[in-house]
Amino acid sequence: MKSRLLIILTATMAILALGACSTTKRLGPDDILYTGVKKVDYVTPKGTELPESVTDAVSTTVNVAPNNVFYSPYVRWPFPLGLWVYNNWPNPPSGFKHWIYEKLVSEPVLISDVRPEVRVQMIESNLRDNGFFRGRASYSLVQGKNKKKARITYTINPGPEYPIDSLELLPDTTRLCHLIDSLALREHNLAKGTRYCIDSLAQVRVNIANKLRNRGYYFFRPEYIEYLADSIITPGSIALRLHLASNIPAFASKSYRTGTITTIVHRNEGGGVADTMYTSRGRIIKMMPVRLRDSLLTECITFRSGKTLTVRDMNRTQTYLSRLGIFNGIDISAMPDSANHDRLNVLIECTVDKPMEASIEVNVTSKSNSYLGPGVDLKLTNKNIFGGGEQFSIDLFGSYEWQTGHGRSSVFNSYEVGLNAGLSFPRLLAPRFIPRSRRQLNWTRITLGADLLNRPHYFSMAQLNAGFTYDWRVSRHVNTSLTLFKLTYVKLMRTTAEFDSIMDANPAIAQSFRSQFIPQMGYNYVYDRAFDSNNSLNWQFSVTEAGNIFWAIYRACGKKGEKELFHTPFSQFVKGTAQLVYNRRIGRGDNWLVSRVAVGAAHAYANATEVPYSEQFYCGGANSVRAFTVRSIGPGSYRVPKEQINGYFDQTGTFKFEFNVEYRFPIFGPFHGAVFFDSGNVWLLKEDPARPGGKLRGSTFLKDLATGTGAGLRLDIGMLVVRGDLGIGIHAPYDTGKRGYYNMTKFKNSLAFHLAIGYPF
Repeated sequence: MKSRLLIILTATMAILALGACSTTKRLGPDDILYTGVKKVDYVTPKGTELPESVTDAVSTTVNVAPNNVFYSPYVRWPFPLGLWVYNNWPNPPSGFKHWIYEKLVSEPVLISDVRPEVRVQMIESNLRDNGFFRGRASYSLVQGKNKKKARITYTINPGPEYPIDSLELLPDTTRLCHLIDSLALREHNLAKGTRYCIDSLAQVRVNIANKLRNRGYYFFRPEYIEYLADSIITPGSIALRLHLASNIPAFASKSYRTGTITTIVHRNEGGGVADTMYTSRGRIIKMMPVRLRDSLLTECITFRSGKTLTVRDMNRTQTYLSRLGIFNGIDISAMPDSANHDRLNVLIECTVDKPMEASIEVNVTSKSNSYLGPGVDLKLTNKNIFGGGEQFSIDLFGSYEWQTGHGRSSVFNSYEVGLNAGLSFPRLLAPRFIPRSRRQLNWTRITLGADLLNRPHYFSMAQLNAGFTYDWRVSRHVNTSLTLFKLTYVKLMRTTAEFDSIMDANPAIAQSFRSQFIPQMGYNYVYDRAFDSNNSLNWQFSVTEAGNIFWAIYRACGKKGEKELFHTPFSQFVKGTAQLVYNRRIGRGDNWLVSRVAVGAAHAYANATEVPYSEQFYCGGANSVRAFTVRSIGPGSYRVPKEQINGYFDQTGTFKFEFNVEYRFPIFGPFHGAVFFDSGNVWLLKEDPARPGGKLRGSTFLKDLATGTGAGLRLDIGMLVVRGDLGIGIHAPYDTGKRGYYNMTKFKNSLAFHLAIGYPF
């Protein structure tokens, strides 16, 4: 205890001594240490704000880091170690002290280094570029007792904004001028009353040039369009005139059509013998031997000889070829035709990639039922097995786990091994009447899989599955998936006495675990759209049916009673889910309010009394109601008896509702924060005497909703988001012994921490 107290006192004294040492000792007589920006003061009429683009530019201009910057020029670390070393640490020419000095020292940032007078000029220039021609800026030093230190306050008076009052177009003497005039009239940034802004005008030039290049003017560039601005004709506003640059070359003023089209396919190893074929999409030269279906390239080439040459066709051809995943290099160029000066010949060169790809993934999983352990996943893929971009993959995975907790430790008490094989075609092997978009790749997928799960304390289960699925995009914002057929066979191979006792106490759960076939069809629809930079919406729903076709065939054949497939009963149910996620930017910056509503229902009938366990819903966890762990609430107000330590088998239902609201905000750098409110539960659509209070009832629906709040921290590095959420329970749907809506027994018992990858929704 004494040694710990001595360490604390020593550290405190060291900090005080460091703070007491001068950080301006070596400064010259006229030097002033820069300690950051105190504030940026905008002098604007009440109720008005500068555009965000202007304030962002000002922030960038004044954003000079002081010595001990923490997050921005406004926030600094309290102990400037590097600056202290510069002023107080001896610096011999060599030796250990010199090495320490070089590692820790930080040269002082002076007011003269920041040059605030120059930054004021830059701010005024930026104001003029954004239409504030009368804008003025100034700065002042804010000093305390130590006159060798100062912060800077910038004062900005933007003055009135100058709108565009009139637009004078090009003389309508050529087709090019006529096109530019018509395109300019469609640009809202050139409309009368719009604030004059150089960046906006530059974007207009880019937009016009891009549209001209899609009308055959392949060599036209944005810099060929110039503006003349006059603020004298109408005081307080801008008269704008368009004209073409004097140095615009003659070839950039011409519209071109597509001449010859030549596609060359190179081998990955180089060399080869040229094999030439002529198609409706031009000449194709393949350097043999190469595995490539003849019609594959013609399906991707959008150029047509004699058609107007457009950049759009060039981009689409590039996209269609690259999304096949079989080329490691694609180059498209256009060259003048020597025989016809109004045409450009197109050359497409592709290099075939190596077809085989192998990957290995090692991971550690921690599950809600206390199982923990490592796993490995080996995957081998042939990306062009038949020469048409078809992908054949084999995936072998395995893991072993042990159950943590009192009395559950074992060296090797659980394992899972599996093998999946898939064959994917980069097109729909389906009738043409199914709507689809060529903007994205459409897939036909055939899958086969086998899995063996061993839980020595409970059961051993084998599962076989086969499926046939279409994935296609209907439009820019709509993705769809149709599982035409999926057959799953579940075999409960071995059970323990402990597991049998749990099933005996829960007949409904026992029915969902039985050996059975699950023949399914399903459809999934996803609408994902960003309306603008401040609003986005994701809506998805899915519907799945199982066993109905088999049941209808048996009934048509006169079969009554329980129907079997290969002497094993098959499940029969219908299931539907829907989810709506809305994102709304709050204010400026990266602040978002995200709302989510999710609902699902499943119903077993006819040939089955219960929905298979794997198809039932559960609640709680990192992506649900975060104040509760996975399968710790529901169904309804049912609560697992305390003596039943494996009660999570019971915590499922056939109806689910969840509602979440989350406010996300930046903290500093890649760190983001969140506060959230979650609510939800699962219920039963059928009465189960073994789980009283579990059935869905309108009179108790609100009371049965588990609710919680909390806060989270995210590390967002772009490709990966690591998330930690601390949930705080507000209301448990079951009887806790406490009265009132807030019925948590103890605050510490109402906490749940979740560590996860990715955002919750």
